[in-house]
Amino acid sequence: MLLVLLIGLQAFQVAFLWLHDWLPVRPLNDVRALRATESSRRLALVTLIQSLPFTFGLLISLMGWSRGFAPWTWWWLWISYSLLFVGELRAWWLPYLVWYEPARAARYKALFGSTHAFLPERHGIRPNSLHVVLHAATAATLIVMAFLTLF
Repeated sequence: MLLVLLIGLQAFQVAFLWLHDWLPVRPLNDVRALRATESSRRLALVTLIQSLPFTFGLLISLMGWSRGFAPWTWWWLWISYSLLFVGELRAWWLPYLVWYEPARAARYKALFGSTHAFLPERHGIRPNSLHVVLHAATAATLIVMAFLTLF
């Protein structure tokens, strides 16, 4: 059951990483605001770089589902999702909770200011609901992996 949950969480995150900057889902994202600040070429490159490691992780997880994960699969998943979570903390939660970064706050306001958010603004940043869901899924992935590898 936990393995199914792990693969489901991975599938959600892979879909999110590939689609969230391209597929308009108002009011959860603002693709127009992103396109106003980023070229399609740069956006495609960023999407590719951020999505490929997790797509690979999902594929190797699916291949190992029935016969068991190879030890290196666990290493791949731990390293990639830990780095993703650290990046999420650095990009969103530390500036939101701990310190003020005026340039980041201005960029986030331009990109995400019209998207749905339920948290109050702090330090000029208000995490939008879509990113909160992604970050919760990343944390859940790490927790499920801990149960699968430690217990």
